[in-house]
Amino acid sequence: MKLIARKLHTYFYLFCVLFLYLFFHSFFYYFSRKPERYLTLNKLRTKWAKWSSAMSGIFYRLEFEVELDRKKTCVICPNHTSNLDVSWATLIPQGNFSFMGKEELLQNPTTKLFFKTIDITVKRDSNISAFRAFKRASEYLKSDISMIIFPEGKIAEDYPPQLQEFKIGPFRLAIEQQVPVVPVTSFNTWKTLWDDGLKYGSQPGICAIFVHKPIETVGLKLTDADALREEVFRIINQKLKDYEDRY
Repeated sequence: MKLIARKLHTYFYLFCVLFLYLFFHSFFYYFSRKPERYLTLNKLRTKWAKWSSAMSGIFYRLEFEVELDRKKTCVICPNHTSNLDVSWATLIPQGNFSFMGKEELLQNPTTKLFFKTIDITVKRDSNISAFRAFKRASEYLKSDISMIIFPEGKIAEDYPPQLQEFKIGPFRLAIEQQVPVVPVTSFNTWKTLWDDGLKYGSQPGICAIFVHKPIETVGLKLTDADALREEVFRIINQKLKDYEDRY
């Protein structure tokens, strides 16, 4: 019965997402037509993400290690265990931002519009696609558009989820453009909705998110990318272990 209730909640959550997407759609479409409108587009999708979650009883509690200049261009790197990660990640930057995600998101009716305009798709196991994606991301950072990239690359099939090895791309990108990397730890989002929620369902709850202090890359070279990747992995992994020890 508990699993049935959780699955019913997942369908209700998806209904809330789709309902508000349709409500906002004409505005999304208008503000996605020109790059100079992207900032307003992002403000609207932040409201969509927050409100659709709240309608289904899912809320996000963000804690910041330091006071963050949230309008400063950066590369935001969270761990990835849930489709909800895309929703709460929109709450971190207050300036313009773009997601980098898998090519399959072009087939999703609620993400297609964004990944055809402001967001960036990358085809897995394609070096050419990755090169084009990170080239476009570099141009965004130069234009004061922050990037949100999940360094694990995907949600792993392990349940309960374990932190997976990080890809090198986000860290090379940050060093190339000399912008900070902001590690982000999502503690319990997977308990509310793991992956897409279709296997284990979902439930109302508060997702706890910790935004670490930025790691500056000014003065770093591309040869430092591996060390930067390891440092971000260590920071997030240690925070997850501390949380598990407490709860």
